[in-house]
Amino acid sequence: MSQWEFLSNFFLYLVVTIPIMAVGIFVFQLTTPYNEFALIREGADATDPRKGAAAKAAAHDLGGKIIGLAIVLASAVYHAVSLWDLALWGFVGVVFQVGVFYLFEWLTPFRVISEIPKGNVSVGLFASRLSIATGLLLAALISY
Repeated sequence: MSQWEFLSNFFLYLVVTIPIMAVGIFVFQLTTPYNEFALIREGADATDPRKGAAAKAAAHDLGGKIIGLAIVLASAVYHAVSLWDLALWGFVGVVFQVGVFYLFEWLTPFRVISEIPKGNVSVGLFASRLSIATGLLLAALISY
């Protein structure tokens, strides 16, 4: 293959990957009753420490999901045999991230969806690490 073909392939995979990431972020926002971006934006209010803590918790939670999905997408790009294959694995990654969030919500003795807006940073950190671990495991499972 020539250098132009490699560059063309790069852009094709980029054009598929970026929208999957955007859809993933949108879906992640739909899975929670609170708006992560609003909590993060309100965290700039230095007069209310609870808002700052809620912003940190939301940023960790959403950030972990994004990193987890990016890990899955990176593995999918590496292993994909076609653009459709990449898209399929990307959407599987989104579904699994959402599924793990609901499983985490169901199995814990506290409600994640109420703890993050209250500013429980520990819950946000734990959810983040769980999402990253999910992404690593799913990425490892993609093979042919």
